[in-house]
Amino acid sequence: MIKLIIGNKGSGKTKKLIDQVNVCVENSDGNVVCIEKEPKLTYDVSSKARLLETETYLINGHKAFYGFLAGICAGNYDVTDILVDATFKIVGREYEKLPQFFEMLSQLSEASAEAPPAAESHSVKQKAAGWHLVRRLPLKIQRAL
Repeated sequence: MIKLIIGNKGSGKTKKLIDQVNVCVENSDGNVVCIEKEPKLTYDVSSKARLLETETYLINGHKAFYGFLAGICAGNYDVTDILVDATFKIVGREYEKLPQFFEMLSQLSEASAEAPPAAESHSVKQKAAGWHLVRRLPLKIQRAL
């Protein structure tokens, strides 16, 4: 599942995302990842969430960002949520490419739902969840645009 938080600048999208990160941390049996373009949420997000800045890894464009997200999923089966702030600042404003990007994320979500044998002990809650863009396994991406 992909959940978008959409609104004009200054409408509280990032605040909603921060609240959602902290709720996910409280309710998650696994790891919560929050991704942002540049470091600005350090003191707002729970220290139990993993905070990543795409600038650190020189991520630009939707394909590079997809690869980054796929790497997070492949590297840690305990990730239950991935929440993304300022997605357009990361992937750019090529709006015609967004449907393809979201389709790629949906496929990644489905692939992540099929956990390997070592991860079969994960809770049903994790497997039934999804991406929020603003992620929950099988991938929920939650994001503030």
